[in-house]
Amino acid sequence: MTTENEVKITDSEWEVMRVVWAQNKVTSSEIIEVLQQKRDWKPATTKTFIGRLVNKGMLETETKGKKYIYSSKVNEGELIKASLDDFFNNICSTKVGNTIAQLLSNATLSFKDIELLEEVLEMKKMDAVEEVPCNCVPGQCKCKEYGHCNCNSEHCNCNHSI
Repeated sequence: MTTENEVKITDSEWEVMRVVWAQNKVTSSEIIEVLQQKRDWKPATTKTFIGRLVNKGMLETETKGKKYIYSSKVNEGELIKASLDDFFNNICSTKVGNTIAQLLSNATLSFKDIELLEEVLEMKKMDAVEEVPCNCVPGQCKCKEYGHCNCNSEHCNCNHSI
């Protein structure tokens, strides 16, 4: 079975996977029918994405007569978590909190969602640190730890304080 950390999928492939996760077992015709409500794709385009997902090991294929039945080989929640982990591993750790706050401010949430988030935040307070350390190498971000200028000039144009 493919591990979620090994495979990257495109936005279009996510669309196909969402249909498969929702239906559990589905034919290409059923995927095409669902996605035509959302996307202006030709059937061949959807079949191309299905084929890519099969090749990536994300979809399992079973034959039933002349039809192929597709099912997911990966768990939706695990793939979402792996994708988020991958995203957060690619940004400066000092920006994670602001990024999460931005995601929350843009999201439509139910009262139940907010209650869950409040519980998670209460738990996170137990592990909180005064300041999150930067995980970048010099030149990868603009954190104050990485003042690269040696000019010691009042007229410095660098993005740090002297």
